[in-house]
Amino acid sequence: MARKHAIVMGASMAGLMAARAASDHFERVTLIERDELPETAEVRRGVPQARHTHGLLAGGRLEMERVFPGVTREMVEAGAHSGDVVRDFRWFFEGGCLAQVESGLEAVAASRPFIEGFIRRRTLGLANVVLRQGCQVEGLASDDGRITGVRIAGKALEADLVVDASGRASKSPAWLKDLGYDAPVEEKVEIGLKYTTRHFRRDPKEMGGNLGTVTPPTVSGKRGGVMIAQEDGCWTVTLIQHFGPHAPEDLPGFIEWSKTLPSSYIYDVVKSAEPLGDAAQAGMPASLRRRYERLVRFPEGFLVVGDAICSFNPIYGQGMTVAALEGRELGEALAAGDENLSTRFFARAAQAVDNPWAIATGNDLRMPETVGPRNTGVRAVN
Repeated sequence: MARKHAIVMGASMAGLMAARAASDHFERVTLIERDELPETAEVRRGVPQARHTHGLLAGGRLEMERVFPGVTREMVEAGAHSGDVVRDFRWFFEGGCLAQVESGLEAVAASRPFIEGFIRRRTLGLANVVLRQGCQVEGLASDDGRITGVRIAGKALEADLVVDASGRASKSPAWLKDLGYDAPVEEKVEIGLKYTTRHFRRDPKEMGGNLGTVTPPTVSGKRGGVMIAQEDGCWTVTLIQHFGPHAPEDLPGFIEWSKTLPSSYIYDVVKSAEPLGDAAQAGMPASLRRRYERLVRFPEGFLVVGDAICSFNPIYGQGMTVAALEGRELGEALAAGDENLSTRFFARAAQAVDNPWAIATGNDLRMPETVGPRNTGVRAVN
């Protein structure tokens, strides 16, 4: 391909990391975003999950640091917390807490808008990356088996490569069918997940100075909770329920519900901490994976990344890291040339997704109510 212009649809984390990868190989990269992006670390319509607890795992941090040197230091200097994911967090599994030892895995504790804001500023700071916000992509432009751009407001914007990073609601399967291609096979694991999040003022002495605690749902109780320090001197606390109602939004009900978790770490904090703002609720009926790597025919000049490929149960906190790893795979696929680009990229992306998908769905499939394929490997591990 000419490699003059690449278009990335969606300026969330997957789109930003895809744009960063493409910037090394194209003269110009255009990020197209439906939302008007905030100047500060604010929740926006296109990322409703940003209201809930996030953290940047070690693998994602390392990849972001590789392509944006010094970004970890910048985030910490601005108020984020950096710490060892085992030593500085309390992980409560099946009746006991993991030993808090040095693992060498450095994570970042901060809100999603905060982290994404730093990556967006670094991406848009690249000389050959531009942003078009408040734009809705209506479809793909194509010619003789090749995607030649996108359609916006009835007009074509030409590109040598188009990358769909528009998220779980991606229209790529429908667009492919309209162009005479097969849509990817979809795999679903129905998890019946509901969660409620509140924020509380944080005393750095709470939890012995640890940065957070995670109590995953159990097979019998199906309730769990996550509490992580944030950049603005607060805790973000998310209470999780599989196959049942949300934890209450009202403060007394939220606190009382936290008392039912297998560990008392969260309750010990929220029972007397100062609440900040209102509660937020959300749910995810199923984890979803689209098997683009299995398609026999696929148009040239087009790729799909991020949640548009695979969206996980969010309680495992893997979304931002997988987006970063897929960005790395895109860069390496582009560096290897243009021939069979989609085949090579989707194969690499599938390998990046395999382990996170197995971790999330395998554990969820321990619950008998979860609907999904239980093969021999899943049963053996569980």
